[in-house]
Amino acid sequence: EILLTPDSQPKVMTDCYTLIEQEISDKSGVSGTAVKLAYKTVTSFAPGYYHGMVEDLLPQIVGKLEPYWADFSTSGGSEFGDYLAKRGEEVSEALLSVTDAAAAASERPTIIKAYRTVRGSAARHVEAALPRVGDLVLKYAP
Repeated sequence: EILLTPDSQPKVMTDCYTLIEQEISDKSGVSGTAVKLAYKTVTSFAPGYYHGMVEDLLPQIVGKLEPYWADFSTSGGSEFGDYLAKRGEEVSEALLSVTDAAAAASERPTIIKAYRTVRGSAARHVEAALPRVGDLVLKYAP
């Protein structure tokens, strides 16, 4: 919940934008090219779309992370990113359930097509981002 306080949320969103940009920049290979192309397509046709989606989806994403944070906190771990990475498939599917619902509710054909293009490899990309996601959460955690 600390990520969603009026003081923290704007900073968290800025860090999320940075994390997304870093992850996209780091992608390579065929699936990485597809991710970069989808990102470029969406930003070309819908400038500001990703910023709006981060703002809209952050509460749901935090909600999906909360059970993992609670378990991590009681287990005495020190690196939340490592904790998430060890549960990569489970955590990535939990997070992707949020974006799947958002894509399904979209009325923009360009968004839907771009999402469908990358959804098959999305779990792998989300798993790769989990260490950074964990670091972002730890930055704001009490």
